[in-house]
Amino acid sequence: MRLINLHPGKRGSQILAVLPFALLVVVYLAASAARHAANTSDKLLPTLSQMAAAMKMMAFTQDMATGQYLLWSDTLASLTRLVEGLAISVAISFVIGIAVGMVPYLRKLLVPFIAAFSMVPPLAILPILFIIAGIGETAKVTLIVIGTAPFIVRDLILRVEELPLAQLIKAQTLGATSWQIALRVVMPQMLPRLIDALRLSLGPAWLYLISAEAIAAQDGLGYRIFLVRRYFAMNIIIPYVIWITLLAFLFDIALRLIQRYAFPWFAGAKSQ
Repeated sequence: MRLINLHPGKRGSQILAVLPFALLVVVYLAASAARHAANTSDKLLPTLSQMAAAMKMMAFTQDMATGQYLLWSDTLASLTRLVEGLAISVAISFVIGIAVGMVPYLRKLLVPFIAAFSMVPPLAILPILFIIAGIGETAKVTLIVIGTAPFIVRDLILRVEELPLAQLIKAQTLGATSWQIALRVVMPQMLPRLIDALRLSLGPAWLYLISAEAIAAQDGLGYRIFLVRRYFAMNIIIPYVIWITLLAFLFDIALRLIQRYAFPWFAGAKSQ
C-alpha cells in the first residue's frame, strides 16, 4: 500500500497533532535543566517555575507606576490595534476585491498597481508612516492595513474570477443588473473565502503590530517584549511570545468556527 493512501485514525490524528508540541517542551526542559545545572544564574533558558513566577507578577500584580496589571493592559492595547487594522483591511479588501474581480475595466486598471503595491515591504515604509501620521495609534493601525489589504484584495480577485461563468450568464439571462449580481451571486460566495484570506493574514498582521509597538509605543505586547529585553528577562519574553501565539491560534479557531457555522455549504464543498 502506498504511503499517500495511509490515513491515521481519530486517536492517531490526535497523538500526531500533540507530538511536535510535546517534543518541543521536552527538548526545552532538557536544555534548560542542563544550562541551570552548569550555571544556576542562567537567564537564557529560564525554568518553568521562573516563567510562572514572572507571569504571575505581570498578570496579577499591579504595576507601581501605572497601577495596571501589565499583561492584561498590554493584551488589550495590542488586540485593539490588531482588530481595528484587520477590520479596516477587510472592509477595504472586500469592496475592492469584488469590484475589480467583476469589472474588466477595473481589472485592467488596478490589478497591475495592486500587484506592485503588494510587493512593497510594509516595514520599510514604517518610518514614513511615523513621519506622516506620528507615532500614535494611526500609524500602527495603518501599517496593519497596508501589510494585509493588498494580499486579501488579490486573493478575492482570483476567487471572483474562478466563479463559474454559467452562474453569471444565468443571472444576466434572468435580468439581473451588475449590482444585483454582485449582491446576490458574488458577495455570498466571497464571504467564506474572505474568512480564509483573513486567516492567512493573521500571522503577517501580528508581525506588523509587534514591529510597530517595538519601535514606538507606550504599551502593548510588542512594546513589553522589547522593553524587558534590555534586562535579558527571558522569563518574561518567552511567556509573552507563547501568549501571542496562543492569541493568534484562538483567533484562527474563532474564524474557522464562524466559517463552519455561518457557511456550512462552503465546508461541504471543500471536502468534496
